[in-house]
Amino acid sequence: MLNEMVTRVLEEFKRREIEKVFLVGCGGSSALMYASKYAMDHEAKTIDSDLYSSNEFIHRHPAKLGEKSLVILCSHYGKTPETVNAARFAREKGALTVSLTYEPDSPLAEASEFVILYQEGKEHPFLNDAHAIMYELVFGLLHIKEGNPKYDALIEALSHLRPVIEKAKEQALPAAQAFGRAYQDATNIYTMASGANYGIAYWFAICILMEMQWIHSHAIHAGEYFHGPFEILDKEVPMIQLVGLDETRPLEERSLGFSRQYGDNIITLDAKDFDLTGVDDRVKGYIAPLVLHRVLRVYAEELAHARNHPLTTRRYMWKVAY
Repeated sequence: MLNEMVTRVLEEFKRREIEKVFLVGCGGSSALMYASKYAMDHEAKTIDSDLYSSNEFIHRHPAKLGEKSLVILCSHYGKTPETVNAARFAREKGALTVSLTYEPDSPLAEASEFVILYQEGKEHPFLNDAHAIMYELVFGLLHIKEGNPKYDALIEALSHLRPVIEKAKEQALPAAQAFGRAYQDATNIYTMASGANYGIAYWFAICILMEMQWIHSHAIHAGEYFHGPFEILDKEVPMIQLVGLDETRPLEERSLGFSRQYGDNIITLDAKDFDLTGVDDRVKGYIAPLVLHRVLRVYAEELAHARNHPLTTRRYMWKVAY
């Protein structure tokens, strides 16, 4: 069952004319929007969408931003200055602003027309997870405006996703522990994906490996691998390859095949190896990134443990002016 805050926003969608959706955030908050951007691209027939880093959203000043725009923003604690300013900027242009955050009294909440609070952790229904709320909003919009037929199947899948994720995490733990031991001294680790999964690869590269572990990394798009990045591959380079269930899976399979041929340190996380019982085949491609995200978090925790470098360690973030 959708929470009351999401329901209120969906009711507002019915009253408003919406021609353009902007997804706006920074870092991990931006990364969790990539799957919804993929869904909009693949499903929307009449509504355009774009994904922006918060500060660039303001400075680029999209010409289509206006009264027929929906701007969805996210900041975990609602204090990211760029995202707060982006919400204010969007409202000044007459756009409908909907923000996701932990904190109901945060600056982002105050700057936005609608606020949806989300929670993390297995004690909460998965429909209250930020990734799930993003899908509730974009598929809800497409259902209301275009009659999208996948909405009910997606909501049903999300409402039963918690045990699927817990089982996947348990299944992945031994491999994640081996990963931590094997790569605790690695100075660089790459991640690769495409389609709905690319945001998860991006999150793991910039938020986990670079921010939290100080390991050089880059999120490589599987479709771009053979246009430059594959030249860094040798027998020693570690590469995490995500393989999803959406329409771009052939791109990921192609890049994985090459990497396995010429590399010896290829870590593969394939969504088909996890039990998605209860998830309608029509929406498995959209659900896969949510499962892979939680599995990758297990890998992050085990790597941090093996390195004796807690995920909370920072050198600059929140400590110096920037």
